[in-house]
Amino acid sequence: MNFRRKTKAELPGFQIAPMIDVVFILLFFFITTQIFSQWETEIEIKLPTADSGSIPKRLPGEVIINVLKDGTTTVNRQALSRTELSDLLKNVVELFPGQPVLIRADKDTAYEHVIRVIDQCRRSDIWNISFATIGAEPQPKP
Repeated sequence: MNFRRKTKAELPGFQIAPMIDVVFILLFFFITTQIFSQWETEIEIKLPTADSGSIPKRLPGEVIINVLKDGTTTVNRQALSRTELSDLLKNVVELFPGQPVLIRADKDTAYEHVIRVIDQCRRSDIWNISFATIGAEPQPKP
């Protein structure tokens, strides 16, 4: 004899714990990517203006070289000497041929400092070089 009661099969309810896990993983991902995107550029650099400039699509793994007013070269907020920058660029070319390089120079930087960085890029066989500028501010109508 079967003395067990027949019960209806209950539908599974909404599980909140896995949803919270997914939300925390997404939050962690966005926080870490925001931190790395802040390390790419130097805030105190004032870029020169250009009328014909356009906003290019950012390429993954793009190396951003910042040239400060005094000629200091930084990558990821680390000041690099000429030999350190040259070694970094050579390593980039060995690991990732055709890697793009973005040069962000302050508008008050001496021309010789920018040419020095371009020369180091060419010695390392980097050909994909671009320069960061900002658009000219519109003139107010009188």
